[in-house]
Amino acid sequence: MEQAKNILNASLLWRWLMSLCRWCGDQWRASGVVQWFLHPGGWTPAASEHSVFYKLWSLVRGGLCWLYEKLRLDKLFAGSVFTKSWFWCLLPAAAAPVLPTMAVLGLTAIAYCSLALNLVRDRSRRLAWAPTNRYILLYAAIYMAGTLFSVNLRSSLNPGLLTVCFVLFSLVLFNAVDSRNQLDVLLDGVVLVGAAVAAYGILQYMFRWGYQSASWVDSDMFSSIEFRVPSTLDNPNMLGQYLILMVPVGGAKLLSARGWPRRLLYLGCCALMCVCMILTFSRGAWLGLLFAGAVFVVLLNPRLILLAPAALAALWFLLPETVISRFTSIGDMTDGSTTYRVSIWLGTLDMLKHYWLCGIGPGDEAFNRVYPAFSYNSINAPHSHNLFLQLVCDAGITALAVFLILIFVYFRMMCAALHREKDWTSRMYQTAFTGGVCGFLVQAMTDYSFYNYRVLFIFWAYLALGALATRRSGLPEGRLLA
Repeated sequence: MEQAKNILNASLLWRWLMSLCRWCGDQWRASGVVQWFLHPGGWTPAASEHSVFYKLWSLVRGGLCWLYEKLRLDKLFAGSVFTKSWFWCLLPAAAAPVLPTMAVLGLTAIAYCSLALNLVRDRSRRLAWAPTNRYILLYAAIYMAGTLFSVNLRSSLNPGLLTVCFVLFSLVLFNAVDSRNQLDVLLDGVVLVGAAVAAYGILQYMFRWGYQSASWVDSDMFSSIEFRVPSTLDNPNMLGQYLILMVPVGGAKLLSARGWPRRLLYLGCCALMCVCMILTFSRGAWLGLLFAGAVFVVLLNPRLILLAPAALAALWFLLPETVISRFTSIGDMTDGSTTYRVSIWLGTLDMLKHYWLCGIGPGDEAFNRVYPAFSYNSINAPHSHNLFLQLVCDAGITALAVFLILIFVYFRMMCAALHREKDWTSRMYQTAFTGGVCGFLVQAMTDYSFYNYRVLFIFWAYLALGALATRRSGLPEGRLLA
């Protein structure tokens, strides 16, 4: 390594590139816009305490604390496992991809109750604060309103309530974790389950297990692709969305691991997830993962982006021809999958000219009550195949606006934390959660990422974990089941 470094330092071209990078970095850091982005003002817990949500919660909590004391429930719950909020959040957050949706909902309900119990038991315990929390609450409220004003309330009520419950779980998770050990072990669980899901997917490919849909691939254009891996998420595109989130976390665990046994473990986890990602044959997921990787590398060390051409060239020679042809077909309008999506987008945009304000309500039945009247080429679809379009369909333009503001605040929070962070492990986590969300949103432009409720749940839990990573270095070392 030292010899390679000496060779590079002896190269005039390399030294010129390094000087150029340093100059660009200095100009970037001196930019007024960048400084404004990295130093947000007004982000204090006191600012949220004046909100309507907080005042309402304080009134409700005061009443519940009084009732708890009057009923003398201290002895009943002393030492009870139900007071271990972190544990009840760990179970659904890590195991969501391998559990049925209703099982995830059940564990989520227990986590809600556990946190509520702890807040009632201890009057002095304050709710943890993050800049994203108010927008999560606002998004959930708007989505609930969109559900109630659905064109088919009966069919929209279940998916709407489920979505709101999963969205608000991010606040529960953020408040349940109160030590570094808890966060680190939770991320261990997330990565290990991700590797298990990937390993099962690879076995599916080897032994041809599971369901395959003829609509998953254009057999005329890609006759060599006989099997696309769905693993436990029932659809290769949804599996790809999940892996986009998991691979950066695995990379962060690998780069921050101490000792070769742990490094080899996380290296194996990352390898399994990357191989499984290839076997999804999901072009949007591949593009999303590449973008997530680019963001991860730039945030880790911007100068590493100079190696991007060499890395892409290596992939071109190392990957099978089937993968190369599949990836280079992105945007090819002769591909049935591409024309199918474009037709749906055009039909959805035409529909939203009439329903942009309040949407039509969540769920397949609400979408298909209205969409067929505007569909192009008589194409049927359960959703718009685009997350941002579907948010407008579900709850109107306001839901999309709040979601975009939430994402902007999330990225600003993560970048501000990275700017001031000194702890290496915390920096790795912050970099991973920033890159993972970036990659997820790239694929979201080609698919409705929240169609699978477990992926929806994982995304919102992921935002909470990212917010926790921004304050990890300020958390006590703590005990796991505190």
